[in-house]
Amino acid sequence: MSDYILEMRAITKEFPGVKALDNVSFQVRRGEIHCLVGENGAGKSTLMKVLSGVYPFGTFEGSILINGQPQQFRHVSDSEKQGIAIIYQELALFPELPIYENLFVGHEIMKGRIIDWKETKARAKGVLERVGLDLDPSMKIKDLGVGQRQLVEIAKALSRDAQILILDEPTAALNEDDSENLLNLLQELKGQGVTCILISHKLKEIVAVADTITVLRDGRVVTSLNARERKVTEQEIIKHMVGREIENIYPKRENVQIGDVLFEIKNWTVVDRTRNREILHNVNMQVRKGEIVGVAGLMGSGRTELALSIFGNVPGYQITSGELYLNGKQVQFRHPADAIKSGVAYVTEDRKLNGLVLIQDVKFNISLPALEKLVEGLVVNEHEEITMAEDYRRSFDIRTPSVKAKVGNLSGGNQQKASLAKWLFAEPSLLIMDEPTRGIDVGAKYEIYTLMNRLVAQGMSIIMISSELLEILGMSDRIYIMSEGTITGELDAQEATEEKIMAMATKTTEGVRE
Repeated sequence: MSDYILEMRAITKEFPGVKALDNVSFQVRRGEIHCLVGENGAGKSTLMKVLSGVYPFGTFEGSILINGQPQQFRHVSDSEKQGIAIIYQELALFPELPIYENLFVGHEIMKGRIIDWKETKARAKGVLERVGLDLDPSMKIKDLGVGQRQLVEIAKALSRDAQILILDEPTAALNEDDSENLLNLLQELKGQGVTCILISHKLKEIVAVADTITVLRDGRVVTSLNARERKVTEQEIIKHMVGREIENIYPKRENVQIGDVLFEIKNWTVVDRTRNREILHNVNMQVRKGEIVGVAGLMGSGRTELALSIFGNVPGYQITSGELYLNGKQVQFRHPADAIKSGVAYVTEDRKLNGLVLIQDVKFNISLPALEKLVEGLVVNEHEEITMAEDYRRSFDIRTPSVKAKVGNLSGGNQQKASLAKWLFAEPSLLIMDEPTRGIDVGAKYEIYTLMNRLVAQGMSIIMISSELLEILGMSDRIYIMSEGTITGELDAQEATEEKIMAMATKTTEGVRE
């Protein structure tokens, strides 16, 4: 039997005007963790969609071999029959159904012509234990945490006897503890003979678990690195990914000039009426002109809820006490339009769901928050709109053949830059950035960080919410730490460490609340 459980030979895949994969050959050894890395748009997800049958046989050139045998996957079900399972960043679970139904949907355990629910629950318990989850299989998916849902997705794949498990950015939405648990699970599955293909932009995780690392750039394989024989460094991977050295991913600012207080929150308390509970309690915060203020905390600490409540009291949130001040004057935002008019913008953590209109083109998305700037009479001046969008495309290096291209067809990093351009067209004085680099590659991250530094050098202020402690430490002038909806600490950049932030992020709010 071949050492390789999977071979993809000379794979070429083209879309109109774009060659997404160019003669890619990719080999995976049996029972290894093989990491696939590259910048956004490098071709990683396209290659895995070819493998899984999303792009069926006949729509690409090249061949696929499983255990040395040629395959022709015309449907996703064909690849599943060969033991291939792919888990995407957006989880494919039914929130209102119990765990056991989610695990066996599509391959139900039958007893004659009816589903054997007793056996389904029993097998569900066993497969949950295999991924380290001690849960009642009757629990609904909606009642699980994000990390638990990710493990349920893996259990779902294992319930189909998957031999090749493909994970596309599995830790993007997880906190550090959940990420570590998932990576430990991959090591355990490797010991059980399961082959894992891991796509991730978190290079720290890559070097921790990889046996082999394959780097794609511009639709081609640049190199494959054997991490079993020698230690592969993050810097080495970055060099292959972007084609150049990046000495410090967090660019330093020169001649930092921080001015007077631009924005202030006092005694901010918010209740979520839909769940009938307090989500923010007595939050106090200041942001100065030309300053990047980091907001750290574990998932569920209230960081995003704080941003949303500032930006316009979203439906279901009730501000029970507190005041907002902008340039020393008290303001009240009853709707996001009020915040935008006052010079406050919010870059959401989920660019696909809430940040962009994916079926519309780049120019439409960039012009949307301040469309009135382009209106002449009753119509939008399309020539000015195109000129404006082209300026932002060049300035932000948004890689698209045209500003008339649909934003949904861009890579994640370029979508994020389009989302930023959209809000900067509104000319805010305060920019709230929620997970600004989630799911984008190291090269795009560097470009986003450089842009942030440029903006604050021009006098803008930024509130940056991030789950990545190194990002918080690398980019912030000051850091607020949240736990259970309350500020539990404040640190200057010079005194901040990962240990200090985590100590404050895990601090109980008993005694903090008044």
